[in-house]
Amino acid sequence: QLQLVESGGGLVQPGGSLRLQCDASGLTLDDYTVAWFRQAPGKEREGVSCITKKGARNYYPDDSVKDRFTITRDNAENKVYLQMNNLKTEDAGVYFCAAREPNYLCSRWRIDYSVWGQGTQVTVSS
Repeated sequence: QLQLVESGGGLVQPGGSLRLQCDASGLTLDDYTVAWFRQAPGKEREGVSCITKKGARNYYPDDSVKDRFTITRDNAENKVYLQMNNLKTEDAGVYFCAAREPNYLCSRWRIDYSVWGQGTQVTVSS
């Protein structure tokens, strides 16, 4: 059974950078589409970025994320990363990685993902 564990969160000042890591175990990630979601206090969990098994990428909810965040994957290491640059206070929240059933394409919707990590906290504050 596939399991996911996130790491790399922390406290950073506005304009700073973090790289989140999602480690998979139990199964290989090769066939899975993997996404990063975030949830701010009092808000719904929202999709941030997604990468298919072939490396096609999507960024949500708008272009401002695409210009600052980069999702990558290393299937040999069974990992997915989210490089976040020029962080803003509105980027703060708990970040989760999630996997869809094998061979599905990207989706920004939480309901489409069946495997979740426990989350890693990102705080952006001066």
